[in-house]
Amino acid sequence: METRLEKIHCHIVLLEPEIPQNTGNIGRLCVGMGAKLHLIKPFGFELNDKSLRRAGLDYWKHLNHQIYESWEEFLSFRSSIDKLYFLSKKQGTVFYNVNFKDCKKYDGFFIFGKETKGLPDSILKKYKNEVLTVPIFGQIRSYNLSNTVAMLLSEIIRQIKF
Repeated sequence: METRLEKIHCHIVLLEPEIPQNTGNIGRLCVGMGAKLHLIKPFGFELNDKSLRRAGLDYWKHLNHQIYESWEEFLSFRSSIDKLYFLSKKQGTVFYNVNFKDCKKYDGFFIFGKETKGLPDSILKKYKNEVLTVPIFGQIRSYNLSNTVAMLLSEIIRQIKF
């Protein structure tokens, strides 16, 4: 069975990431799962941070990624046919209930906020119909950012490829 993702247009967007280990691990996930990583400044670390490199291992050189100076710059690069999804622990449609099979036809951008604060309320309000959430069943406040990205990418791949 073919498992490569060349025809899936999946993008992970980190808005102002703060923890280098999370970003490094997410970069590694993106390489392994065929997604492009978009990083929006300011960062809580330097891109040459040892923790970032350690988490991304030697895969970082294979990462398809793009860096933006601001949220506005990121938005200016998007096409009107791109689909934007915003991940939040506060609200949204459970992402398991969303059909991602159209990610074969259009570019799907999955936007995550800062590890400590999530996405700004202004963005969540503006895009309230595109907000997704991951259900939490146990006694925790939230999942680790890189774990959430892994759950989401796995579900997208499951729907499209399996």
